[in-house]
Amino acid sequence: MSFQAYLDNIETKTGLTPRQFVERAAAQGFGLGSKPAPVCSWLKETYGLGHGHAMALVHVITKGDQISTKHVGSTGSHRDASDRLWLDGKATRPAEG
Repeated sequence: MSFQAYLDNIETKTGLTPRQFVERAAAQGFGLGSKPAPVCSWLKETYGLGHGHAMALVHVITKGDQISTKHVGSTGSHRDASDRLWLDGKATRPAEG
């Protein structure tokens, strides 16, 4: 599953976009540079996320929307179309082209 697919699945489960999670995390005092463990615990306890999905959001909350180019353009199941994640909801994501 791609990184973006993890975020899309979280949105489907919770009804919240990744950007909304970033905003809610900021209200809890979490943001760029925060330690991952407390953010992960908060996401699991508050939103019922599993570890993998929580850790996908932890990356976005603590490191921003840029990911490694390791899987960009690859053919594996973990490939992403870009090294930038779309945080504003899957319905508004521009078509990949």
